[in-house]
Amino acid sequence: MKEEKGKPKFRISLFITLSFISLLWIIKLFEIFTKTDLSFLGVLPREAKGLIGIVTAPLIHSDFSHLASNTFTLIVLMMFLFYAYTNSSFRVFFTVYIFSNVLVWIFGREAYHIGASGVVYGLVTFLFFVGLFRHDSKSIGLSLVVTFMYGGLVWGVLPTDPKISFEAHLSGAVVGLVAALMFRNTDPLPEKYKWEDEETDDDDIDLEEYEKAEKKLKNEESF
Repeated sequence: MKEEKGKPKFRISLFITLSFISLLWIIKLFEIFTKTDLSFLGVLPREAKGLIGIVTAPLIHSDFSHLASNTFTLIVLMMFLFYAYTNSSFRVFFTVYIFSNVLVWIFGREAYHIGASGVVYGLVTFLFFVGLFRHDSKSIGLSLVVTFMYGGLVWGVLPTDPKISFEAHLSGAVVGLVAALMFRNTDPLPEKYKWEDEETDDDDIDLEEYEKAEKKLKNEESF
């Protein structure tokens, strides 16, 4: 019964995720076939013309390698977000998407910042911290796996490479943490595993038996 209920959620999360990923690839293919450079749609900090990048920057990537490195990670993170956190998923996604770029526009270097890496960092950070706040081991585990698979995810928030927008990474991580605090109670708490319920029942039985034995021993001593 539980599996049947989960199928529509899985289909919806898959549709949303693949729709977003498809948009990223369509834009990149458009650039290649029309020989157009859309990097001017990135975030240009503290410039009025750079404000459009708050919406468009995550859709633009420098090359296929840049896009491919974000694609798999986004698929995993978005699928889990929209499946496991149904009530807050859209608010979390758009909070990370928009406000990470707002911070880049305010604090970033004077260069065009493009790519969905900020969204990646935001979602990883959200899932990790919301897992801690809600004691959800699945969110924590997924975040750690993605961090390991993504390579230098942790070091990406530091200015180690002038060609990489560490500001977008750091901004995404900050917004992801804030989103975890804001939306930690929006979705129902995760259900207990079956073995946890069984363990609780066993503990109750043992405690009851212990109390009975202790009472019997006191009665015998009174004689």
